[in-house]
Amino acid sequence: MNKVILIGNLTRDPEIRYSQSAEPVAIARYTLAVNRARKREGEPDADFVNCVSFGRQAEFMEKYFKKGMKAAVTGRLNVYTYEDNQGQRRWGTDVIVEEVEFTESRGAYEARIANQGQGGGYQAQGQGGGQARYDNMAEQYTPPSGPPAGSQAPNSNPAVPDGFAAITESIDDDDLPF
Repeated sequence: MNKVILIGNLTRDPEIRYSQSAEPVAIARYTLAVNRARKREGEPDADFVNCVSFGRQAEFMEKYFKKGMKAAVTGRLNVYTYEDNQGQRRWGTDVIVEEVEFTESRGAYEARIANQGQGGGYQAQGQGGGQARYDNMAEQYTPPSGPPAGSQAPNSNPAVPDGFAAITESIDDDDLPF
């Protein structure tokens, strides 16, 4: 079974691109800073996990999620290889997100950001109640653009001007399973 569940804060606004296929698919990339349960001396307080969303979910992420917001994601781990500029074989890891949820209200997010002062870095609660600051640590690795090797984007309709896909199907109450 390949299932990942994470709760963390976005280290930057989601970055969205569209595939070059006949029916473009939105692809959003973002990084979650996930606090570690236990910390050893000299180790960071958080792990920075690269996440990828596709289709309407990607457009949703771009529209409603911002740097510093707390999110819960469920998905699967995707490990891939690629060649860097020097021809070296590299490994990368992403979480292909299947579900994403807000874990705090907009008011709580805005109050927390106002109290932190948005000084250019992500603020996380460290062990023992102290605060740890991570400035651009998540920026050290930039995965290759486009969907990871071996992953398949779900089919979706082309985007419409408001940023969401046009849904042409309708569902009657009789069609629902409950």
